[in-house]
Amino acid sequence: MTIKYPDVHVQLVGRDGNAFVILGLCQRAAQKAGLSKAEIDEFFKEAQSGDYDHLLDTCMKWFDVD
Repeated sequence: MTIKYPDVHVQLVGRDGNAFVILGLCQRAAQKAGLSKAEIDEFFKEAQSGDYDHLLDTCMKWFDVD
């Protein structure tokens, strides 16, 4: 699998596993890395288009996740 933004790191291990917390962590990491609002909105649309496992898969597809 090719990561869309391999330079954007998101630390999920040891964090609250709540979906909203995960989305917030990804959003902050993306903003810090300088991704555009349009790109972040695209991530949110994809991440929220399925169940919890889809959310995690999307995070791993878009970002470097631990």
